[in-house]
Amino acid sequence: MTWFHGRLCGFDLETTGVDLENDRIVTACAVQCGGKQDTQSINWMADPGIEIPEGAAKVHGITTERARAEGRPAAEVVEQVIASLAESVSAGLPVIAMNASFDLTILDREARRHGVQPLTDIVGDNLYVVDPRVLDKQMDQRRKGQRTLSALCQHYKVRLDGAHSSDADAIAACRVAWRLATRFERIGVMTLPELHQAQIKWAESQARSLAGYFRRTPGKESWADGVRTEWPLVPAPRAGEAA
Repeated sequence: MTWFHGRLCGFDLETTGVDLENDRIVTACAVQCGGKQDTQSINWMADPGIEIPEGAAKVHGITTERARAEGRPAAEVVEQVIASLAESVSAGLPVIAMNASFDLTILDREARRHGVQPLTDIVGDNLYVVDPRVLDKQMDQRRKGQRTLSALCQHYKVRLDGAHSSDADAIAACRVAWRLATRFERIGVMTLPELHQAQIKWAESQARSLAGYFRRTPGKESWADGVRTEWPLVPAPRAGEAA
């Protein structure tokens, strides 16, 4: 059976911002869907322990006040999210995550911040990730326009029930991955290990292309230095090493 006809594990975070080393988890969702079984999802809201900027709150709808009142301790949430993902990975499910290197890196840094065993330390090389963003950019390189989850849902005619809520985004990412695998045979016929390794190369190439674009664009030259080529996880800085 091809990978996309089996059970999938969707994963998504909403955060306080986009700084991999310093921002925190606000909401998280891990959802199992497909495989001719009922969809099952777990949602978390964390008190991140820092202020949630107004801009971030406008995106996902969670203010600092609400997170403090309704959120659970961040360490507890991080531990439970990792345990849920580890269970899915151990069952052989791929983790479907839009822009996976952001969500998985934030989760990794939160684990290290709170003394929780990181996901990769638990599952090792059994972690296979499917990133609709990487796949779409590779399979349809000449298409103009945005490559956000909302844009991909519109392009591939996938229902998105509520953008920028973790549960809606996690399920939508699975739907987009399924569409991509059915539309592009090259993706669908790969095994999960093959697809994972291919995405490592594709993501690196895409990042280098983006950095090159920034270097050639007046006013954006400095942005190139912030482009990371690692996928699906940016390695944690070593002690004394700048991020």
